[in-house]
Amino acid sequence: MKKRQHGSNQVPRDLLLLLVIVGLYFLSISLSNTFVNIYMWKQSKSFINIGLYNLMIVIFQPLMFLVGGQLAKKVDRIIVLRLGIISLGCFFITVLLLGSKASSMTLLLGSIIGMGFGFFWLAFNVLTFEVTNPSTRDFFNGYSGLLSSFSGIICPFSAGWIISKMSDSIGYKIVFAISLLLFGLAIFVSFFLKKRPASGVLAFRTILNERKNNKYWRAVLRASVSQGLRDGVYLFIVVIWIYSTTNSEFALGTFGLVESSIMSVGYFLATKVLKPKYRKRMILIGSLLMYMGILLIVFDLNFRNLMIYAVFASSAYPLLLVPFLSMTYDVIGKGWKAGDYRIEYIVVKELFYNSGRICSITVFLICMKIFGSSMFITRVIILLAALGYVGIYFFVRKIPIPITSMKSVSMPNPQKGKVN
Repeated sequence: MKKRQHGSNQVPRDLLLLLVIVGLYFLSISLSNTFVNIYMWKQSKSFINIGLYNLMIVIFQPLMFLVGGQLAKKVDRIIVLRLGIISLGCFFITVLLLGSKASSMTLLLGSIIGMGFGFFWLAFNVLTFEVTNPSTRDFFNGYSGLLSSFSGIICPFSAGWIISKMSDSIGYKIVFAISLLLFGLAIFVSFFLKKRPASGVLAFRTILNERKNNKYWRAVLRASVSQGLRDGVYLFIVVIWIYSTTNSEFALGTFGLVESSIMSVGYFLATKVLKPKYRKRMILIGSLLMYMGILLIVFDLNFRNLMIYAVFASSAYPLLLVPFLSMTYDVIGKGWKAGDYRIEYIVVKELFYNSGRICSITVFLICMKIFGSSMFITRVIILLAALGYVGIYFFVRKIPIPITSMKSVSMPNPQKGKVN
């Protein structure tokens, strides 16, 4: 297998191919996904409608993690990756076919794209664990983030320009068609990945109960819930605020351009200068910067403040996410029977993350139902949800760094042999 040099370490070919696949995924999703929320918002003008769409996403995503996890134990996880990409392609085809009726089918659309996200990210996270090690993890997570931010630079801006220059129907059709092409390329590249078959059944309950034995695993799961509490409502509220303030897809694309341009620099620097001993400090700094940024737009919502928020958020996100992801994979790597149960660890982690997102969006929908589309209530929810990132530091602060000082958990597991 050919390898490239990264410092004193060799970078496996499969690691680079996985970066190509996630890069194509980010290009496609960045091009279209943001504008699906706007597409349906323009049809319904309802926060409840958009909230239900996003709720279905975060419900079906963890369900497909369970289904995909079981499939990954029985068939090649590369197949699970392709199932995710195919589902995402079907989603955009469905949106095109529904046209002006899309906003009346939010539950269906949210379910389809949630399935795609679930299959794709289950396979991607498992493959990430398998093709990286502690010495290449920051490199991989950093460059994955760099690809994400690069996609965010060119795609929303380009999509916004296309839609603004053409009638909505033609512009959206072109954007969605390009996304489908990129998904097709991602499937093609996946055929060059080394086959990774597995056997057995998904021992979900075994690893779920492992949190009782491994305090570091328990800390990662709690931090994941906290992360989800913030990400749930932020999936759509900020995007709707930007469009409502400017009434322009092009302005939304410009916001994405600024945010992702700065973020790409942050991810690049993270891959070059971030050392394991600074991980927890960077998580704290990143979470506080994110909160400072949201204070700007909560109390004075205008496009200027939205752009300043973009600067804060894009500067802080790499500081927080790269070290947190690396710590998560390192904790899993040192966990009880991680080699045998790596898929189960990923599934359980994502279920906790999505439980936070479900809780966040559900609370938002209940408040909207009780109080109506109140800007005051929306602001309160945004402020409370933003504390989720601060909570990440609170939960991971006692995980030892460097992670190699952590002893592997080898105590008997009381749930050994149980399967769910």
